[in-house]
Amino acid sequence: MTTSSIIFKFVVFLVISSSFSTHVLSEHTTLQANQTFRPKEELLKLKKIKGFLKKINKRPVKTIKSPDGDLIDCVLSHLQPAFDHPQLKGMKPLEPPKRPKANDSMNVMEESLQLWTVSGESCPEGTVPIRRTTEKDVLRSNSLRRFGRKITRGVRHDTSSNDHEHAVAFVNGEQYYGAKASINVWTPRVTDQYEFSLSQLWVISGSFGNDLNTIEAGWQVSPELYGDNYPRFFTYWTTDAYQATGCYNLLCSGFVQINNRIAMGAAISPRSSVNGRQFDIGIMIWKDPKHGHWWLEFGSGLLVGYWPDFLFSHLRGHASMVQFGGEVVNSRSMGYHTSTQMGSGHFADEGFGKASYFRNLQVVDWDNNLIPLSNLHLLADHPNCYDIRAGKNNVWGNYFYYGGPGRNSRCP
Repeated sequence: MTTSSIIFKFVVFLVISSSFSTHVLSEHTTLQANQTFRPKEELLKLKKIKGFLKKINKRPVKTIKSPDGDLIDCVLSHLQPAFDHPQLKGMKPLEPPKRPKANDSMNVMEESLQLWTVSGESCPEGTVPIRRTTEKDVLRSNSLRRFGRKITRGVRHDTSSNDHEHAVAFVNGEQYYGAKASINVWTPRVTDQYEFSLSQLWVISGSFGNDLNTIEAGWQVSPELYGDNYPRFFTYWTTDAYQATGCYNLLCSGFVQINNRIAMGAAISPRSSVNGRQFDIGIMIWKDPKHGHWWLEFGSGLLVGYWPDFLFSHLRGHASMVQFGGEVVNSRSMGYHTSTQMGSGHFADEGFGKASYFRNLQVVDWDNNLIPLSNLHLLADHPNCYDIRAGKNNVWGNYFYYGGPGRNSRCP
């Protein structure tokens, strides 16, 4: 199979599978508007939601109120959602693994961290910070089953849908044991409650059928998931092509957090501005050579936690593709292309200070070394709406600019 056909299948898979969720959502919204209010059904729904919230929101030893309104609960590490998983019950978080070896020094820019920490408050040692999930969060989703997940009806390898649009760089054809990048942080405008704009890296294995395994991390603006337009640090994982396994952040059992300074799903601050100061976040995902788990690092050496290897099938071995870049939902809710922005909302050729970037792109090899990319490929689904341009130099290594405004005269 050629490189172009492989990435085409993966992008089409993401487009088709994710768009089904959008269609379900719009259908559900229409139904809600036309349905008669049924007190018994509503009470049962609220009862189920309260049961879910009781399960997912663990008893905190301390709660911190973020300036954006979030409540960050400091939960004892061994009581976090991960340990509801049958294979993790009674266990404790692992000790940090050996970090991949870097072959060169990295240029350091100004880093973004998280808004809830600006007051100087922090969670005590032995706890992990967890963004509290509210009833309003769940009610924004079209169903409790769908909340925090990507629900699909399988994979269709065609191009009949264009709900999700990408501008990405990728490598494939080798065995990959991790990836790293620094991602410029912006606040793109999202013009519909059920659309999102994200910038992330994907670690991928399996075919593009029902056995697709992915681990994903980056930042996203998602009014549906979070109720606002802040860029937020997020993660996602699946082992069956987004069907029944996996979730965002800590909204299901799986990811084991060990850090008391980073909250999954919390707002990132500060953010970049046009012709102003630029901020980015470092993301690294890699496979521990000793135990085989996939670890996550945020910023300059903040080890967040890990995805246990037993969660996966193909990723128990290695990844077969690594992808970096942006993605938006284009629901065409007004009958024309969305004005939801990708990255900064500026096209790639506008460069530093205007266009969003990924820099210092690297992968991890079989011997736990961070190495530069070879044979980097670029793909923009709709370059008149969102595009991408790559380069390489001694300061940023492999890098690219990407993004765009969405609807414009060349993108009707």
